[in-house]
Amino acid sequence: MWVEQRGGKKELLAWTSLAAGVVTISEQFGGGIEVTAQSFAAMRDYLRPLLAEFVARVHKIKGSAPLPSHLLGTSGTVTTIAGVQLGLRRYDRSKVDGCWLLSDDVGKVTADLLAMSYEERMLNACIGRERADLVMAGCAILEEIRLAFPASRIRVADRGLREGILTQLMLEDGTYGRAS
Repeated sequence: MWVEQRGGKKELLAWTSLAAGVVTISEQFGGGIEVTAQSFAAMRDYLRPLLAEFVARVHKIKGSAPLPSHLLGTSGTVTTIAGVQLGLRRYDRSKVDGCWLLSDDVGKVTADLLAMSYEERMLNACIGRERADLVMAGCAILEEIRLAFPASRIRVADRGLREGILTQLMLEDGTYGRAS
């Protein structure tokens, strides 16, 4: 999603949805148990052309204007990376929500996770058994987004961001609260 401030209000300029979530990518590249540098690179190679049309559209909208200095990441992988980067003994939403991650730190956490075995990822309290097989697919997606939209930092949101954006857009176009 690409949102900018224009004429005193925020405007949604571009969005996309890809058939490439963490489950799909993980299953397509071996199930997420044994993730090697080669299989991780293959995930990224697969994702890059899927993002290409959206990236081109955003760059066309932006023209020669600079890209923003930060990105906003919500839930899932970005909150997991934040918890790991913060060294939390267990995931703590109050410490993760709203924190800033330096882009270089995201790359380091990704490299550290790639060096871990499935069992080590599973034992990390911010990942756990439920996400140990999915986190590397999420990291591959995030790495491709960081490549396409280089920013020095990422703001992490773990509370209702998507719902808030949708509510705001519905309020602006008069559909929110209107009887059907």
